[in-house]
Amino acid sequence: MATFSKLHLSGSTNGQPILVAATATPGTTIHTAVSGTSSLDEVWLYAHNTSGNAVKLTLEWGGTTSPNNHIEINIGAEGTGAVLIAPGWIMNNGLLIRAFAATTNVINIVGYLNRIV
Repeated sequence: MATFSKLHLSGSTNGQPILVAATATPGTTIHTAVSGTSSLDEVWLYAHNTSGNAVKLTLEWGGTTSPNNHIEINIGAEGTGAVLIAPGWIMNNGLLIRAFAATTNVINIVGYLNRIV
C-alpha cells in the first residue's frame, strides 16, 4: 500500500513563499522532485502578485524547452488573491520545477507536495 507524506517545496525555507527573481530561463527553482521512478510528488502550487499590474508567469515543468515544458499563466494585479497554478500534477525522477516572470521580484509562489511512496 502506498504512503503519503505532506512536505514543503524544496525551494522553500520552512514553507515560506518563494519569490520569483528570474525573468528568463532557467527560472527560479521551486521544487526538485523525488529521485527515481518508484515514488511520485503530487505538487500543488499557488501564485500571488504583489504589483499593481498583471504579470505573465512561466512555469518550467521538468525542463527548460519551450513550448514542451513551459506553462504560461497571467497572474492578476495585487488584490486578486492567490491563483492555483499547479493542481496536483505529478513529477519524479529528480526533475525540476522552475519559474520566471515578466517582472522580477513581484510573484510569490507557495504550495506543498504529497510524496507518494
